[in-house]
Amino acid sequence: MSRPPAAINPRNRFWYSACGLIVCLILVSWGGVVTSMEAGLAVPDWPSSFGSFDPIATGYSDPDNPNTRWWHVPPVLAEHGHRLLGALVGLWVVGLALWTWKTDQRRWMHFWGFGALGLVILQGVLGGLRVEWKSLELAVVHAMGAQLFFATAAALTLFTSRSWQIHVLDSATPFQRLRTLAVVTAVAVYVQILLGALLRHPGAGIDLTFILVHVTGSVIALSLILATCAHIRNYFSANILLRRGGWIMMACLIAQMILGMFALMVILYDASQVDRSLAQVIFSSAHLVVGTLLMGTSACVMLCSLRPTA
Repeated sequence: MSRPPAAINPRNRFWYSACGLIVCLILVSWGGVVTSMEAGLAVPDWPSSFGSFDPIATGYSDPDNPNTRWWHVPPVLAEHGHRLLGALVGLWVVGLALWTWKTDQRRWMHFWGFGALGLVILQGVLGGLRVEWKSLELAVVHAMGAQLFFATAAALTLFTSRSWQIHVLDSATPFQRLRTLAVVTAVAVYVQILLGALLRHPGAGIDLTFILVHVTGSVIALSLILATCAHIRNYFSANILLRRGGWIMMACLIAQMILGMFALMVILYDASQVDRSLAQVIFSSAHLVVGTLLMGTSACVMLCSLRPTA
């Protein structure tokens, strides 16, 4: 006897997952602000904050102004706020993993749920070690781990949707080429984000070589995204998941091109300045957020393409 879809896909869990995914995106964007402000070491210790384990009060004190609180200081607000938001996402993932393990009869979903939990724990440890070791290399690893985690969280949301339950590829369509394009595109987007992370964590200023490599990588990723979306439009326009995924990828691509050009111009303009301008923080962070959306969508399109055919 086949299980009813509701037994596999309770709507409450889908909406819980989808809302949490929005919080994950806010967390990634907040991390981008931390990087753009160079505030990663504004709180010098971990897992405590200024020697305190109180997440709200912390141990922050300003000897020149005893009335100053941590949220009055932008770099400290950015870094400690990032930690608080990370803890919130961690609690969300714990709930999602347990909920999935308790109610979802698809055993492979249990691995996805606890895999997401393992990733968020690893992210917390990497972020803490980045502070303790004052390591720019770990900052890059932490940034790339965030992309993997967001893609995993997006996949969990996808797998609990009603559309996934009815999603299947028609064996009469050129699905093998779709799979190749989708996998290569997802990998290219991830590599491109890695190049962006190396550009955003230079330590000693912007390296023009990284800018050229990043721009070259963007052209390759752009070409692959266009090829994937065109293939979906030509052969899989009736498939709701692939069609939506293609449209989101195109929207993200256009936004990325615009934001990337503005971010590059601002970076070059601010190259001689010691502190990063507000414009650089805004455009670089927005560029990161859209890139994260593109990464999550690319991963979901790849997973949809790998679904068995009918």
